[in-house]
Amino acid sequence: MPCAPDDTPLDAAGLSRLKWRCRRGLLENDLFVERFFRRHEAALTRRQADALQTLMDLSDNDLLDLLLARREPDAALGPGLDAPAVREVLDLMRRRG
Repeated sequence: MPCAPDDTPLDAAGLSRLKWRCRRGLLENDLFVERFFRRHEAALTRRQADALQTLMDLSDNDLLDLLLARREPDAALGPGLDAPAVREVLDLMRRRG
């Protein structure tokens, strides 16, 4: 049975573009992003990549608040942030161990 388009693996070119897009102005955010890629880049899907891009549309301070769990994602913070895929990626980014 073929994978749904959203759950297809991200190709090397897509991964490279995503990494470039995820560069941040705050070192703290970059540390979360780098750790996320070290742990998950080999299995990253298009759905997860889209969710990560939604998070990257936030300001650095709003993103840091989410990563540090000072705030939870909701539509008031930005469009699409209350989506299950965004919450999944945010959870993966928050994990320390």
